[in-house]
Amino acid sequence: MDFWKAARKKDAVAKAEADGLIADSAEVRDELVRKMHAGEMTLEQVQAELKRIKRDAKKNGKITRAQAWRRG
Repeated sequence: MDFWKAARKKDAVAKAEADGLIADSAEVRDELVRKMHAGEMTLEQVQAELKRIKRDAKKNGKITRAQAWRRG
């Protein structure tokens, strides 16, 4: 993949996140990591929660970061 194609895909993911279309957005992931560092959740719980969020994305009318990248 050339530089410009990757840049367009990255921009598409960023736009989708800004529009609120991404279920597993950077904000969601940051919050999960924050909870893990605070001791509220273990690594396994965080991974399970992220997996659940990704699985339920379509049901909730959203897409995952990977889907946004592929559509890029």
